[in-house]
Order: sequence, then structure tokens, then C-alpha cells
Amino acid sequence: MEKKSLTALARQHLETSRQAASGRSASTVYGGHEHVLRQTVIALRAGFVMDEHENPGEATVFVLKGRVALSAEGNTWDGSVGDLLIVPQARHSVEALEDSAILLTVAKLQLA
Repeated sequence: MEKKSLTALARQHLETSRQAASGRSASTVYGGHEHVLRQTVIALRAGFVMDEHENPGEATVFVLKGRVALSAEGNTWDGSVGDLLIVPQARHSVEALEDSAILLTVAKLQLA
């Protein structure tokens, strides 16, 4: 068994994102290319966007800190601490409305 503190990881990545030119920082918490399930903590500075991209499978965004906007096909869903956003099966983007950290969970439809 392994235990990780999402609160500590969010805090660490928020600090790193504030120094990064990209305005982001991330690390895989569980899984990887050889697994179906992958969980990643991602921190974004306010105003930064994860550009539009495909959904590789089933995915959710759990907001650990801050507020984010998930946009797809002309629709936008706002999420704040404690919210779970279901990522649609469409191209989508995520914008940090304030300094934010999320837990992205993806179950890939096909292994790479």
C-alpha cells in the first residue's frame, strides 16, 4: 500500500507553477503509460490554460484548490474546491480562474 497527500502535492505544485514560465506544474500520482488508470495533480497559475486537446478515454477533474473552467463544444462548467467535473468525450480545455490545483483522473480506452 502507498499513501500520498494530495494537499501537500497541490501546495508543492502551486509553488512550482508560480515560478514556471508555462504557469503550470504537474506530476503523476498513480498509473502511467502501462496502466488504464492515470491520476495526475496539475497546478495552473490564474489565467493560464491547458489548451484544447482530445479526451483519451473517460476522465474527471477534481478541484483541490482554486477555481477552474472546463470548456468543450461551446459549453463551460466552472469548478471550485471539492467539485468533480466529468470531462466530456470531446476536445476540451481547462482554464485557471485563480491559482488552482486539480486531480485529473483518466481511464484510457486503449493502452499505448
